[in-house]
Amino acid sequence: MSSTYMMLAGFAQTWGLLYFVSVFVLVLVYALWPKSKTRFDEAARMPLRED
Repeated sequence: MSSTYMMLAGFAQTWGLLYFVSVFVLVLVYALWPKSKTRFDEAARMPLRED
């Protein structure tokens, strides 16, 4: 394989992993943020409501 392909593949793997980890951390922070607790608690009770 050409060295250009290997260089591009390495770049994509490294930055793709960093991108994935950063998005995962942002979602985790959003989900665990104390202000979001009431919204998630309300959403968890939604299927049990009899409207």
